[in-house]
Amino acid sequence: MPELPDITIYVEALERRVIGRPLQRMSLASPFLLRTASPPIESVNGRRVLALRRLGKRICFGCEGDLWLVLHLMIAGRLHWRESLPVSNSSSNGGRLAPGRLKPGRAGKINLAEFDFPNGTLVLTEAGTKKRASLHLVQGEAELRALDPGGLEVMGCTPDAFAQTLTGRNHTLKRALTDPRLFSGIGNAYSDEILHRARLSPVTLTQKLAREEVDRLHRAVQETLLFWIDTRRTTVPVARPAVACWRTVRFPFFSRRIGRRRQRNWKTCEMRIRS
Repeated sequence: MPELPDITIYVEALERRVIGRPLQRMSLASPFLLRTASPPIESVNGRRVLALRRLGKRICFGCEGDLWLVLHLMIAGRLHWRESLPVSNSSSNGGRLAPGRLKPGRAGKINLAEFDFPNGTLVLTEAGTKKRASLHLVQGEAELRALDPGGLEVMGCTPDAFAQTLTGRNHTLKRALTDPRLFSGIGNAYSDEILHRARLSPVTLTQKLAREEVDRLHRAVQETLLFWIDTRRTTVPVARPAVACWRTVRFPFFSRRIGRRRQRNWKTCEMRIRS
């Protein structure tokens, strides 16, 4: 599941692409993605995106009219930016998607939603059969705050605030770090590395920690998350064009052992690969 470093990079990348631009059209492939009925989802079409923020593990799009699109990717949800979305065997629309039509996802994935902007399309995909990703449309800061589990923002908190939140209840360290009501944006992926850096056992009870161990854990949280934010900034590509091309690839068709040597027959074929 994308956590604080990943959501931070998503927000930064989206800010460069959609801030100040209108959401021309939003298409949903499944009604189960949308978890709210009011305001109607059509009311956000045509409104400019004015703000982007992280809310725990959620991505929030602030639009004109104080409307907020709140997207939770859950475990398998991912976002892809496409400058264009070509559709094979389509000539009437110049190779682009017709309005209200979603392109089928790649094997093992499904395109759940598309957000069309003047400069490109943001595509939400989710792998697997269990669809957990969610989308809320709310109006006003009060309704937006109602979606916040209330966890402490660890990147800017003081050691005292961290210690008070950590030791308020007697949980294991692993459970405390991954509880969104205690700490915002930390899950299984980064909690293990945080505890390894702090040299603390995940089953240690929070109220049994010495103050020096709490301070060490506080430093480990901020250092680990900051490290991965910086790493993601340098390793994640700025854009991933949606251009499919044919490439010639060779792979072993079958192999057999003859004495001490292994004979391989290679098969050459053309495959459609995204680049």
